[in-house]
Amino acid sequence: MAKVQHPVYTTKYKPHAYKTMKAAQWMGPKNVQLGTVPKPMVTAPKDAIVHITHCTICGSDLHMYNPDLKTAMEKGLILGHEAIGIVDEVGKSVQTLIPGDRVIILPVIACGECFYCTREEYSLCDRTNPSEEMEQLYGHRLSGMFGYSKLTGGYPGNQAEWCRVPNADLVCVKAPTDLPAQKLLGLCDVTPSAWHGNELAEVRKGDVVGVWGCGAVGLSVQRLALFRGAKKVYGIDKDPQRLALAKGYGSVPVDVATHKDVADFILEVEPNGLDRAIEASGFRSTNSISHTIMRGIFAEGDSGDTISSIIKATRKGGNIALIGDFFFKTNQFPIGALMEKAITLRGGQLYAQKYFPYLLEITARGEYDPSFMFTYEDDFENIASDYAKFNSHEIPGGLKVCLVTAFGRTL
Repeated sequence: MAKVQHPVYTTKYKPHAYKTMKAAQWMGPKNVQLGTVPKPMVTAPKDAIVHITHCTICGSDLHMYNPDLKTAMEKGLILGHEAIGIVDEVGKSVQTLIPGDRVIILPVIACGECFYCTREEYSLCDRTNPSEEMEQLYGHRLSGMFGYSKLTGGYPGNQAEWCRVPNADLVCVKAPTDLPAQKLLGLCDVTPSAWHGNELAEVRKGDVVGVWGCGAVGLSVQRLALFRGAKKVYGIDKDPQRLALAKGYGSVPVDVATHKDVADFILEVEPNGLDRAIEASGFRSTNSISHTIMRGIFAEGDSGDTISSIIKATRKGGNIALIGDFFFKTNQFPIGALMEKAITLRGGQLYAQKYFPYLLEITARGEYDPSFMFTYEDDFENIASDYAKFNSHEIPGGLKVCLVTAFGRTL
Protein backbone atom coordinates (compact mmCIF):
# COMPACT_ATOMS: atom_id res chain seq x y z
CA MET A 1 0.00 0.00 0.00
CA ALA A 2 1.38 3.37 -0.97
CA LYS A 3 1.84 5.96 1.74
CA VAL A 4 -0.81 8.66 1.85
CA GLN A 5 0.55 12.19 1.85
CA HIS A 6 -1.18 14.67 4.16
CA PRO A 7 -0.86 18.39 4.70
CA VAL A 8 1.04 19.07 7.91
CA TYR A 9 -0.71 20.65 10.88
CA THR A 10 1.97 23.28 11.25
CA THR A 11 4.68 24.10 8.74
CA LYS A 12 6.93 25.08 11.66
CA TYR A 13 7.01 21.52 12.96
CA LYS A 14 10.31 19.70 12.93
CA PRO A 15 11.11 16.43 14.72
CA HIS A 16 12.70 17.11 18.10
CA ALA A 17 16.01 15.64 19.16
CA TYR A 18 15.29 15.58 22.90
CA LYS A 19 16.47 12.50 24.80
CA THR A 20 14.22 12.90 27.84
CA MET A 21 10.69 14.07 28.58
CA LYS A 22 8.35 14.92 31.43
CA ALA A 23 5.71 12.33 32.29
CA ALA A 24 3.10 11.64 34.99
CA GLN A 25 4.23 8.54 36.87
CA TRP A 26 2.41 6.35 39.39
CA MET A 27 4.66 6.19 42.45
CA GLY A 28 2.22 4.67 44.93
CA PRO A 29 -1.28 5.18 46.38
CA LYS A 30 -2.41 8.77 45.82
CA ASN A 31 1.09 9.61 44.67
CA VAL A 32 1.43 10.79 41.07
CA GLN A 33 4.64 12.64 40.30
CA LEU A 34 5.88 14.54 37.27
CA GLY A 35 9.12 12.73 36.50
CA THR A 36 11.83 12.98 33.87
CA VAL A 37 12.11 9.79 31.82
CA PRO A 38 13.66 8.74 28.49
CA LYS A 39 11.77 9.91 25.43
CA PRO A 40 10.25 6.85 23.68
CA MET A 41 11.69 5.55 20.43
CA VAL A 42 10.29 3.58 17.51
CA THR A 43 10.78 -0.05 18.49
CA ALA A 44 8.54 -1.79 15.94
CA PRO A 45 7.81 -1.11 12.26
CA LYS A 46 4.19 -0.08 12.90
CA ASP A 47 5.04 2.41 15.68
CA ALA A 48 4.58 6.15 15.66
CA ILE A 49 6.04 8.62 18.14
CA VAL A 50 3.55 11.39 18.90
CA HIS A 51 4.53 14.73 20.40
CA ILE A 52 1.68 15.40 22.83
CA THR A 53 -0.03 18.79 22.80
CA HIS A 54 -3.01 18.11 25.09
CA CYS A 55 -4.00 15.34 27.50
CA THR A 56 -6.42 14.81 30.38
CA ILE A 57 -7.18 12.71 33.45
CA CYS A 58 -9.91 10.08 33.16
CA GLY A 59 -12.21 8.99 35.96
CA SER A 60 -10.92 5.46 35.44
CA ASP A 61 -7.39 6.72 36.22
CA LEU A 62 -8.60 7.14 39.79
CA HIS A 63 -8.81 3.35 40.15
CA MET A 64 -5.03 3.39 40.05
CA TYR A 65 -4.63 6.61 42.01
CA ASN A 66 -6.68 5.48 45.03
CA PRO A 67 -5.63 2.56 44.39
CA ASP A 68 -8.19 -0.07 43.49
CA LEU A 69 -5.68 -1.77 41.18
CA LYS A 70 -2.74 -1.64 43.57
CA THR A 71 -1.65 -5.23 42.95
CA ALA A 72 -1.56 -4.62 39.19
CA MET A 73 0.53 -1.45 39.39
CA GLU A 74 4.23 -0.97 38.87
CA LYS A 75 6.07 1.98 40.36
CA GLY A 76 7.05 4.46 37.67
CA LEU A 77 4.32 3.51 35.16
CA ILE A 78 3.42 6.48 32.94
CA LEU A 79 -0.29 7.08 33.26
CA GLY A 80 -2.95 8.29 30.83
CA HIS A 81 -4.94 7.18 27.80
CA GLU A 82 -6.51 10.40 26.48
CA ALA A 83 -4.25 12.63 24.38
CA ILE A 84 -3.79 14.38 21.06
CA GLY A 85 -0.62 15.58 19.40
CA ILE A 86 1.60 15.82 16.34
CA VAL A 87 3.33 12.84 14.75
CA ASP A 88 7.05 13.14 15.40
CA GLU A 89 8.37 9.95 13.79
CA VAL A 90 6.96 6.79 12.18
CA GLY A 91 8.17 3.24 11.70
CA LYS A 92 8.91 1.89 8.25
CA SER A 93 5.58 0.00 7.98
CA VAL A 94 3.29 2.91 8.89
CA GLN A 95 1.17 3.66 5.84
CA THR A 96 -1.23 6.51 6.65
CA LEU A 97 0.74 8.92 8.85
CA ILE A 98 3.72 11.19 8.31
CA PRO A 99 5.62 13.52 10.68
CA GLY A 100 3.63 16.71 11.18
CA ASP A 101 0.20 15.07 11.08
CA ARG A 102 -2.17 16.10 13.86
CA VAL A 103 -3.63 12.96 15.49
CA ILE A 104 -5.98 11.68 18.15
CA ILE A 105 -4.56 8.73 20.10
CA LEU A 106 -7.24 6.15 20.83
CA PRO A 107 -7.05 4.39 24.23
CA VAL A 108 -7.47 0.84 22.89
CA ILE A 109 -4.35 -0.79 21.45
CA ALA A 110 -5.60 -3.30 18.88
CA CYS A 111 -3.88 -5.39 16.22
CA GLY A 112 -6.55 -5.10 13.51
CA GLU A 113 -6.03 -8.70 12.38
CA CYS A 114 -7.24 -11.15 15.04
CA PHE A 115 -10.71 -12.76 15.24
CA TYR A 116 -12.10 -9.95 17.40
CA CYS A 117 -10.56 -7.06 15.49
CA THR A 118 -12.00 -8.37 12.21
CA ARG A 119 -15.41 -8.23 13.95
CA GLU A 120 -14.64 -4.61 14.99
CA GLU A 121 -14.60 -5.64 18.67
CA TYR A 122 -11.28 -3.94 19.17
CA SER A 123 -11.16 -3.87 22.98
CA LEU A 124 -11.31 -7.70 22.90
CA CYS A 125 -8.15 -7.93 20.77
CA ASP A 126 -6.28 -11.20 21.28
CA ARG A 127 -2.76 -10.03 20.49
CA THR A 128 -1.85 -6.79 22.24
CA ASN A 129 -2.01 -7.70 25.93
CA PRO A 130 0.55 -10.12 27.40
CA SER A 131 -0.99 -10.08 30.91
CA GLU A 132 -1.14 -13.57 32.39
CA GLU A 133 -2.86 -12.09 35.45
CA MET A 134 -5.83 -10.98 33.35
CA GLU A 135 -6.04 -14.38 31.69
CA GLN A 136 -6.16 -16.05 35.09
CA LEU A 137 -8.86 -13.63 36.31
CA TYR A 138 -11.13 -13.71 33.26
CA GLY A 139 -10.13 -16.79 31.31
CA HIS A 140 -9.03 -14.58 28.42
CA ARG A 141 -6.93 -11.49 27.80
CA LEU A 142 -8.49 -8.28 26.55
CA SER A 143 -6.75 -5.62 24.46
CA GLY A 144 -3.83 -3.56 25.63
CA MET A 145 -4.48 0.00 26.80
CA PHE A 146 -2.25 2.97 27.40
CA GLY A 147 -1.18 3.76 30.95
CA TYR A 148 -3.59 1.41 32.65
CA SER A 149 -1.73 -1.08 34.84
CA LYS A 150 -0.12 -4.42 34.12
CA LEU A 151 -3.60 -5.93 33.65
CA THR A 152 -3.86 -4.16 30.31
CA GLY A 153 -0.31 -4.79 29.17
CA GLY A 154 1.72 -2.26 31.13
CA TYR A 155 1.95 0.13 28.17
CA PRO A 156 3.35 3.58 29.05
CA GLY A 157 0.56 6.14 28.86
CA ASN A 158 0.27 9.51 27.22
CA GLN A 159 0.13 11.87 30.19
CA ALA A 160 3.56 12.77 28.92
CA GLU A 161 5.33 14.96 26.39
CA TRP A 162 5.73 12.09 23.91
CA CYS A 163 4.06 8.72 23.45
CA ARG A 164 4.98 5.61 21.49
CA VAL A 165 1.86 4.39 19.69
CA PRO A 166 1.92 0.73 18.55
CA ASN A 167 -0.05 -0.19 15.40
CA ALA A 168 -0.28 3.52 14.70
CA ASP A 169 -2.34 3.22 11.51
CA LEU A 170 -5.17 1.78 13.62
CA VAL A 171 -4.55 3.40 17.02
CA CYS A 172 -4.04 6.96 15.74
CA VAL A 173 -6.74 8.90 13.92
CA LYS A 174 -5.69 11.77 11.70
CA ALA A 175 -7.47 14.87 13.00
CA PRO A 176 -8.85 17.86 11.09
CA THR A 177 -6.55 20.84 11.39
CA ASP A 178 -9.38 23.30 12.01
CA LEU A 179 -11.09 21.68 15.00
CA PRO A 180 -10.29 23.10 18.47
CA ALA A 181 -8.08 20.92 20.65
CA GLN A 182 -10.73 20.37 23.33
CA LYS A 183 -13.17 18.90 20.81
CA LEU A 184 -10.54 16.43 19.65
CA LEU A 185 -9.45 15.58 23.19
CA GLY A 186 -13.07 14.92 24.14
CA LEU A 187 -13.25 12.42 21.29
CA CYS A 188 -10.31 10.33 22.51
CA ASP A 189 -12.13 8.17 25.04
CA VAL A 190 -15.14 9.77 26.72
CA THR A 191 -17.33 10.26 23.65
CA PRO A 192 -16.73 6.81 22.11
CA SER A 193 -17.20 5.23 25.57
CA ALA A 194 -20.52 7.03 25.91
CA TRP A 195 -21.59 5.97 22.42
CA HIS A 196 -20.57 2.41 23.31
CA GLY A 197 -22.90 2.54 26.31
CA ASN A 198 -25.77 3.64 24.10
CA GLU A 199 -24.97 0.90 21.60
CA LEU A 200 -24.77 -1.83 24.25
CA ALA A 201 -28.08 -0.69 25.76
CA GLU A 202 -29.62 -0.36 22.28
CA VAL A 203 -30.92 3.15 22.97
CA ARG A 204 -33.36 4.17 20.26
CA LYS A 205 -35.97 6.79 19.43
CA GLY A 206 -38.74 7.12 22.03
CA ASP A 207 -36.91 5.29 24.84
CA VAL A 208 -36.92 6.23 28.51
CA VAL A 209 -33.31 5.97 29.64
CA GLY A 210 -31.62 6.06 33.04
CA VAL A 211 -27.92 6.87 33.37
CA TRP A 212 -26.15 6.25 36.67
CA GLY A 213 -23.37 8.84 36.86
CA CYS A 214 -23.16 12.50 35.83
CA GLY A 215 -19.43 12.80 35.35
CA ALA A 216 -17.98 13.44 31.92
CA VAL A 217 -18.87 9.96 30.66
CA GLY A 218 -22.33 9.88 32.25
CA LEU A 219 -23.25 13.30 30.89
CA SER A 220 -21.94 12.29 27.47
CA VAL A 221 -24.10 9.15 27.60
CA GLN A 222 -27.10 11.31 28.43
CA ARG A 223 -26.46 13.87 25.69
CA LEU A 224 -25.89 11.16 23.10
CA ALA A 225 -29.02 9.27 24.19
CA LEU A 226 -31.02 12.42 23.53
CA PHE A 227 -29.13 12.85 20.25
CA ARG A 228 -30.27 9.34 19.28
CA GLY A 229 -33.89 10.24 19.96
CA ALA A 230 -34.55 9.13 23.55
CA LYS A 231 -37.85 10.55 24.84
CA LYS A 232 -36.63 11.11 28.39
CA VAL A 233 -33.28 10.65 30.14
CA TYR A 234 -32.76 10.46 33.90
CA GLY A 235 -29.33 11.41 35.25
CA ILE A 236 -28.55 9.85 38.63
CA ASP A 237 -25.76 11.20 40.85
CA LYS A 238 -25.06 12.69 44.28
CA ASP A 239 -22.98 15.70 43.23
CA PRO A 240 -25.16 18.88 43.10
CA GLN A 241 -22.95 20.60 40.55
CA ARG A 242 -23.02 17.65 38.18
CA LEU A 243 -26.77 17.20 38.63
CA ALA A 244 -27.24 20.85 37.66
CA LEU A 245 -25.20 20.21 34.52
CA ALA A 246 -27.37 17.19 33.69
CA LYS A 247 -30.49 19.32 33.98
CA GLY A 248 -28.93 21.97 31.76
CA TYR A 249 -28.27 19.39 29.06
CA GLY A 250 -31.89 18.20 29.05
CA SER A 251 -31.86 15.28 31.50
CA VAL A 252 -34.08 14.81 34.53
CA PRO A 253 -31.72 14.94 37.54
CA VAL A 254 -32.16 12.39 40.32
CA ASP A 255 -30.27 13.14 43.53
CA VAL A 256 -29.13 9.99 45.33
CA ALA A 257 -28.84 12.01 48.54
CA THR A 258 -32.55 12.89 48.36
CA HIS A 259 -33.84 9.59 47.02
CA LYS A 260 -32.12 6.90 49.04
CA ASP A 261 -33.78 4.16 47.00
CA VAL A 262 -33.39 5.45 43.47
CA ALA A 263 -35.11 2.42 41.93
CA ASP A 264 -38.26 2.96 43.99
CA PHE A 265 -38.34 6.62 43.01
CA ILE A 266 -37.94 5.85 39.30
CA LEU A 267 -40.69 3.24 39.46
CA GLU A 268 -42.99 5.81 41.08
CA VAL A 269 -42.60 8.19 38.13
CA GLU A 270 -42.10 5.51 35.45
CA PRO A 271 -44.33 2.58 36.51
CA ASN A 272 -43.21 0.41 33.59
CA GLY A 273 -39.58 1.08 34.45
CA LEU A 274 -36.73 2.24 32.26
CA ASP A 275 -36.42 0.95 28.72
CA ARG A 276 -32.64 1.25 28.85
CA ALA A 277 -30.30 1.77 31.80
CA ILE A 278 -26.60 2.56 31.62
CA GLU A 279 -24.12 2.34 34.48
CA ALA A 280 -21.44 5.02 34.01
CA SER A 281 -20.20 5.62 37.53
CA GLY A 282 -18.14 2.55 38.44
CA PHE A 283 -18.06 0.50 41.60
CA ARG A 284 -16.49 3.32 43.63
CA SER A 285 -19.75 5.30 43.46
CA THR A 286 -21.19 3.35 46.38
CA ASN A 287 -20.73 4.31 50.02
CA SER A 288 -22.63 1.41 51.58
CA ILE A 289 -21.46 0.06 54.90
CA SER A 290 -21.74 -3.55 53.73
CA HIS A 291 -19.48 -2.94 50.73
CA THR A 292 -16.92 -1.10 52.87
CA ILE A 293 -16.80 -4.03 55.32
CA MET A 294 -16.58 -6.67 52.58
CA ARG A 295 -13.78 -4.81 50.82
CA GLY A 296 -11.99 -4.48 54.14
CA ILE A 297 -11.96 -8.24 54.66
CA PHE A 298 -11.25 -8.94 50.95
CA ALA A 299 -14.65 -10.62 50.46
CA GLU A 300 -15.63 -8.23 47.68
CA GLY A 301 -13.75 -6.13 45.14
CA ASP A 302 -16.57 -4.43 43.28
CA SER A 303 -19.96 -3.38 44.60
CA GLY A 304 -23.33 -4.70 43.45
CA ASP A 305 -25.31 -1.86 45.03
CA THR A 306 -25.67 0.24 41.89
CA ILE A 307 -26.34 -2.63 39.50
CA SER A 308 -28.97 -3.98 41.91
CA SER A 309 -30.76 -0.64 41.78
CA ILE A 310 -30.48 -0.56 37.99
CA ILE A 311 -31.95 -4.03 37.54
CA LYS A 312 -34.87 -3.16 39.80
CA ALA A 313 -35.57 0.09 37.92
CA THR A 314 -35.40 -1.44 34.44
CA ARG A 315 -38.59 -2.69 32.82
CA LYS A 316 -39.25 -6.30 31.90
CA GLY A 317 -37.45 -7.08 28.66
CA GLY A 318 -35.30 -3.97 28.97
CA ASN A 319 -31.58 -3.48 28.36
CA ILE A 320 -28.73 -2.64 30.71
CA ALA A 321 -25.18 -1.59 29.81
CA LEU A 322 -22.20 -1.49 32.15
CA ILE A 323 -19.43 0.88 31.06
CA GLY A 324 -18.21 2.08 34.46
CA ASP A 325 -15.14 0.02 35.30
CA PHE A 326 -15.68 -3.20 37.23
CA PHE A 327 -12.70 -5.51 37.68
CA PHE A 328 -13.22 -8.23 40.25
CA LYS A 329 -16.29 -9.72 41.97
CA THR A 330 -19.37 -8.65 43.88
CA ASN A 331 -21.73 -10.30 46.32
CA GLN A 332 -25.53 -10.18 46.60
CA PHE A 333 -25.96 -9.82 42.84
CA PRO A 334 -29.71 -9.99 41.99
CA ILE A 335 -29.42 -12.75 39.43
CA GLY A 336 -33.03 -13.80 40.00
CA ALA A 337 -34.47 -10.42 39.02
CA LEU A 338 -32.15 -10.24 36.02
CA MET A 339 -33.26 -13.64 34.75
CA GLU A 340 -36.96 -13.50 35.60
CA LYS A 341 -37.47 -10.01 34.16
CA ALA A 342 -35.84 -11.11 30.87
CA ILE A 343 -33.37 -8.24 31.01
CA THR A 344 -30.42 -8.12 28.62
CA LEU A 345 -27.19 -7.15 30.41
CA ARG A 346 -24.08 -6.23 28.41
CA GLY A 347 -20.79 -4.58 29.24
CA GLY A 348 -17.26 -4.00 28.04
CA GLN A 349 -14.66 -1.48 27.05
CA LEU A 350 -15.26 0.76 24.04
CA TYR A 351 -14.78 -0.24 20.41
CA ALA A 352 -13.15 3.11 19.69
CA GLN A 353 -11.91 2.39 16.18
CA LYS A 354 -15.36 1.18 15.11
CA TYR A 355 -17.24 4.28 16.27
CA PHE A 356 -14.68 6.92 15.40
CA PRO A 357 -15.47 7.78 11.79
CA TYR A 358 -19.08 8.66 12.66
CA LEU A 359 -18.30 10.49 15.92
CA LEU A 360 -15.60 12.57 14.26
CA GLU A 361 -18.01 13.34 11.43
CA ILE A 362 -20.84 14.64 13.64
CA THR A 363 -18.31 16.69 15.62
CA ALA A 364 -16.80 18.21 12.48
CA ARG A 365 -20.31 19.03 11.19
CA GLY A 366 -21.18 20.78 14.45
CA GLU A 367 -23.97 18.36 15.35
CA TYR A 368 -22.28 17.30 18.58
CA ASP A 369 -19.73 19.12 20.71
CA PRO A 370 -17.64 16.95 23.06
CA SER A 371 -15.64 19.88 24.43
CA PHE A 372 -18.33 20.60 27.08
CA MET A 373 -16.59 18.16 29.44
CA PHE A 374 -13.55 20.40 29.90
CA THR A 375 -14.50 22.87 32.59
CA TYR A 376 -10.91 23.79 33.43
CA GLU A 377 -7.60 24.20 31.59
CA ASP A 378 -4.17 23.95 33.15
CA ASP A 379 -0.52 23.46 32.28
CA PHE A 380 0.55 19.83 32.01
CA GLU A 381 3.29 20.49 34.56
CA ASN A 382 0.56 20.80 37.24
CA ILE A 383 -0.84 17.32 36.64
CA ALA A 384 0.08 15.96 40.09
CA SER A 385 -2.02 18.59 41.88
CA ASP A 386 -4.81 18.18 39.31
CA TYR A 387 -5.00 14.46 40.14
CA ALA A 388 -5.66 15.38 43.78
CA LYS A 389 -8.28 17.95 42.76
CA PHE A 390 -9.98 15.53 40.39
CA ASN A 391 -10.08 12.79 43.02
CA SER A 392 -11.77 15.09 45.54
CA HIS A 393 -14.22 16.65 42.99
CA GLU A 394 -12.44 20.01 43.23
CA ILE A 395 -11.73 20.58 39.52
CA PRO A 396 -13.20 24.01 38.70
CA GLY A 397 -16.51 23.51 36.92
CA GLY A 398 -16.82 19.97 38.25
CA LEU A 399 -15.80 17.81 35.27
CA LYS A 400 -12.45 17.40 33.47
CA VAL A 401 -9.22 19.32 33.13
CA CYS A 402 -7.59 19.93 29.75
CA LEU A 403 -3.84 19.79 30.26
CA VAL A 404 -1.65 21.65 27.77
CA THR A 405 1.99 20.65 27.34
CA ALA A 406 4.84 23.08 26.75
CA PHE A 407 4.77 22.05 23.08
CA GLY A 408 1.02 22.56 22.91
CA ARG A 409 1.41 26.09 24.23
CA THR A 410 3.63 26.97 21.27
CA LEU A 411 1.00 26.13 18.65
